[in-house]
Amino acid sequence: MLLAGLPVLLIAMVYAIQLGMIGAGMLPSTGSVSGDLAYSAQRLWASAPMAVVVALVWFAIAYVANQGIIDVLTGAKKVTREAEPQLYNLLENLAISRGMKTPALRIIENDGLNAFATGLHEGRYSVTVTRGLMNALNRDELEAVLAHELTHVINKDVRTMVIASVFAGIISLLAQAVYRAIMWGGAGRRASRGNNKGAGLFILVAIAAVAIGYVLAIVIRMTLSRSREYVADAGAVELTKNPDAMISALRKIEGRSAIPAPEEVQGMFIENQESGVAGLFATHPPIAKRIAALEKYAGGREAPIVEAAAAGPAGPWS
Repeated sequence: MLLAGLPVLLIAMVYAIQLGMIGAGMLPSTGSVSGDLAYSAQRLWASAPMAVVVALVWFAIAYVANQGIIDVLTGAKKVTREAEPQLYNLLENLAISRGMKTPALRIIENDGLNAFATGLHEGRYSVTVTRGLMNALNRDELEAVLAHELTHVINKDVRTMVIASVFAGIISLLAQAVYRAIMWGGAGRRASRGNNKGAGLFILVAIAAVAIGYVLAIVIRMTLSRSREYVADAGAVELTKNPDAMISALRKIEGRSAIPAPEEVQGMFIENQESGVAGLFATHPPIAKRIAALEKYAGGREAPIVEAAAAGPAGPWS
C-alpha cells in the first residue's frame, strides 16, 4: 500500500506545487484563478508520468543500495567473526535457534547505546550495534538486544521500515526542495506576480502541500515503529527466556542512545530519543512503558539499584 500510494501522493503534490510555482512567478499565469487551475491540471498530464518515473527510480536505487546508503548515513562498518567473535557467536546462536541464516553484523564506532536491523530479503539482512552498546552491556543484555533486532528480521519489520524510510525520505526531500524554491525565488519572479490574481492563494496551497508531506512522513515513521518495538521486546524474551536482561538493557540504553543519523533512519533504532511535540510524533514508545509491558506480560523484574552502605567501624570480618 505504501509503494502504490507514493506515486499517487507525488502526483497530488506536483499539482499543488505547480500552483505554487505559478503564484511565485516561476510559471506563467493566465491572469485568473480558474484559468490557472485549468492550466496546472493541463500541465499535470505531462508532469504526472515524470512523478511516477521518479518514484520508480527511487525504489530501484533503494532496493539495490539501501544497505550502502544506511551505512554511509550512520557510519556502520561490516565486521567478521574473527574481528568480533563473542558478538558474532551470540547472533549466530540466536539465528540457529530459529533455523535461519545468520544476518551480517555491523558496528558503529560511537559511544551512543543503540542498535538496529536492516534488509529486504534473506541473504541481505543485517544487524548493527554501536561500540558504546557493546561496552556498556553485559553478555545477557547484549544477547537480549540482538534477539530484539533478530525479531525485527523474523517478523519482516525491517522490510517495512526500509520501505517506509524510502517513502518518507522522498516526500521530505521533495518538500524541502519546493519550500526553498518558492520562498527564495528571485526578485524578478516576484515582479511577475502582479497580474496573477491568485498568487497568494497558490503559494499558500503549495506551502500547505509541503506541510502535509512533512506530517505524512512523520506519521508513517511513527505508526511503523511504535507498536513493533513492543513486539520485538516480546520476541527477545521468547528467544532468550530472559526478560530481566531485556529490561536491564533498556534501562541502560535509556537517555544514552543518541547517535548522528537522519530522522528517517532513526525510526529503525531500538531507541530514538526524538520525542516530537509532547510525544505525539515519537517513533518509539517510552522506555518506561516498554519495561512495564515486559514486567506485566513476560514476568520480568527490574533489578533494584543497590547503593553503597554508609561507612562505619570495621567488624571482626572486615
